[in-house]
Amino acid sequence: MSTKSESTKDRLKQLLLSIVNGDNQNRNSLTPLEKLAVKLTEYVGSIGFFLIIFAWTIVWLGWNTIGPVKFRFDEYPAFVLWLFLSNVIQIFLMPLIMVGQNLQGQYAEHRAQTSFELSVKAEKEIEAVLNHLEHQNSLILTILTEIRDRKGSE
Repeated sequence: MSTKSESTKDRLKQLLLSIVNGDNQNRNSLTPLEKLAVKLTEYVGSIGFFLIIFAWTIVWLGWNTIGPVKFRFDEYPAFVLWLFLSNVIQIFLMPLIMVGQNLQGQYAEHRAQTSFELSVKAEKEIEAVLNHLEHQNSLILTILTEIRDRKGSE
């Protein structure tokens, strides 16, 4: 009986040892360029970046509308330079954001797979514990039966 119990315990220990940290594994598998894309996606997708772009737009439009005429570089109503720059920013950021989102999607899939594998291992552990409990129940019932038989024969 102890050998079966030991082998079950050893199998459970092996299952626990084979669990890997999906976060670390995913981070280590990214190339430097992919890491940069993820960081930029996180930054560009933040409210801080939005506020910087919004403030810069207000400053740009305000300066070129109400600033000293002599120092305006993109005068009203043209704002051609700002429109050009904002479109260039958008054109460059859209593919970058899509690349970052794809990488984050792959990371999410990897996390889901790791979570699934962990759940399967936990299910095997629970099954082993239940089997052990059933075995203990049968032993207890056997012992109780033997005790009743002895009391009945006395």
